[in-house]
Amino acid sequence: MATFMRLPVAKPEDVDIAIVGVPFDIAVTNRPGTRHGPRELRNQSSLMRRYHHVTGRSPYDLVRVGDCGDAPVHPLDLMENLSLIEGFYREITEAGAIPLTGGGDHLITLPILRGLNRGEAVGLIQFDAHSDTYDEFFGQKYNHGTPFRRGIEEELIDPKRFVQIGIRGSIGDPKNFDFAKAAGVRTIFMEEFVARGVDDVMAEALEILGTAPTYVTFDIDGIDPSQAPGTGTPEIGGFTTREAQAMVRKLGGLNIIGADLVEVAPPFDPSGLTAITGVTIMFEELCVMADSLAARKAA
Repeated sequence: MATFMRLPVAKPEDVDIAIVGVPFDIAVTNRPGTRHGPRELRNQSSLMRRYHHVTGRSPYDLVRVGDCGDAPVHPLDLMENLSLIEGFYREITEAGAIPLTGGGDHLITLPILRGLNRGEAVGLIQFDAHSDTYDEFFGQKYNHGTPFRRGIEEELIDPKRFVQIGIRGSIGDPKNFDFAKAAGVRTIFMEEFVARGVDDVMAEALEILGTAPTYVTFDIDGIDPSQAPGTGTPEIGGFTTREAQAMVRKLGGLNIIGADLVEVAPPFDPSGLTAITGVTIMFEELCVMADSLAARKAA
């Protein structure tokens, strides 16, 4: 049976980090297919080995990790899905585990944050081509372009501790970014990222996020489609996979309460390249999460 990283199937109460899937894509505005993401991410994760080649450490030696299955989803009812996913993550949180998620379209981050919420808005770092802070698409307020606006409105996300990196592409309205700017979100467009580089951009991001609880979300379309074509809304001019890895590796000092990798749509990439890229980013996230959690436990 395929599991994330070839790990044993586990219950949240038996692990420190619960790797899970959310096979959901009925909130997309362009090409569907991300409901198949968790399955293919699991398949390709068989190539993930035990130790990180830079640090020489294994996350599995630092904390307990297991595959805790998929969130329950309804194939047709969007609003029912928000409740189901929220409940799934509340159970993970109440069991004392930290979730690492393979999606699924980007709306899933909203019910995940609801499920993790303990009465305090959290910081957020978002690697993405799109801001996802829009108010609505086609009259609908819940879709993969709106999760972070809803998250700010519901006081799940502290906009003053919210950093977006890699935003780019044509937009439908020149006012698309006004809400994020007015709320205090730090949006680093791709052109600024290219001019400044990984180290400088990430130094600023880490300063903004500080030591308070932070959630990490990585949309695979942040990576250039020449290297990750299997996604619903591709945008040229993105990160290289090397830049993506370098940025995630800078997150080890954060107080990470959860992380995700979303928007892998296997039907658009039969080669499996996008899924192997996505699950490699998940392994990078796992390593910094394990380092972060182990450091907090030792403190």
